Amino acid sequence: MKKRTNIIVIVLSIALSMWGCQASQGSKTYTPGQAQTPLSVYYGTVLKVSEVTIQSQQTGAGAVGGAIVGGVIGSTIGSGRGRKLATTAGALGGAAAGNAAEGAAAQKPALEIEVEMDDGRVLVVVQEKDDEFAVGDRVRLIKSPDGTYRIRQ
Repeated sequence: MKKRTNIIVIVLSIALSMWGCQASQGSKTYTPGQAQTPLSVYYGTVLKVSEVTIQSQQTGAGAVGGAIVGGVIGSTIGSGRGRKLATTAGALGGAAAGNAAEGAAAQKPALEIEVEMDDGRVLVVVQEKDDEFAVGDRVRLIKSPDGTYRIRQ
């Protein structure tokens, strides 16, 4: 029984860690739909750079997975009524821990970059912090068919 419980805990832990993985929103990562698709390019000058955080929406998967793992672990403790209490406590504690882990995984460091384009328009683009930008840098603004922009050196 203990070996089976360990396997369940390992499988659920791996599944939980994969749920937290999300697609990159940086300047150097493209989706399959953007590959081999003509993208528009504009040029401009960086006016301002601010560090921000991208907060993805939580799905609740962390809390659910944490509750399952916590409940399974708790069910291995004690017997009778004590086991029921340990299972409940494990599920509640696991749900709280899973929710916190998902919330932390959903936050990514990002930059808010204000650019004056060569045609005089001013745009602000928020993207993952995967490159360094400074005021006065000349940059390329790459526009995808869906209307999103990314800024590259």
